[in-house]
Amino acid sequence: MTETLDNAPSVFELVGGEARVRELIDRFYDLMDLEPEFAGIRALHPPTLEGSRDKFFWFLCGWMGGPDHYVSRFGHPRLRARHMPYAIGGSERDQWLRCMAWAMEDVGLDETLRERLLTSFFQTADWMRNRPD
Repeated sequence: MTETLDNAPSVFELVGGEARVRELIDRFYDLMDLEPEFAGIRALHPPTLEGSRDKFFWFLCGWMGGPDHYVSRFGHPRLRARHMPYAIGGSERDQWLRCMAWAMEDVGLDETLRERLLTSFFQTADWMRNRPD
């Protein structure tokens, strides 16, 4: 029997819920802090990443179809407006995507799911660019 779209699990469920989203976010920021290739995007963040970890976790839960923690705390994410103060070009986009791809692999997300997410992440990250390359 074929599942209808209404019965299909959300990305949030496919990832594994809040615990797995938190694991993904923590790995993402750990890599950003540890790996020299991500120095460009690390420099755009505050000295401590705790607030960034929480905000991205809250946002990503809702973006993936889970609880809307971010919206309940801060309202509409206004992603592009919130990122305008930071110079984001192709290099920063690519560092962000590489860091997220590495984090998804490290936490063991299924390859098909990783590819699906990376496609969506690329669209959003590319839209966030606010300076020429």
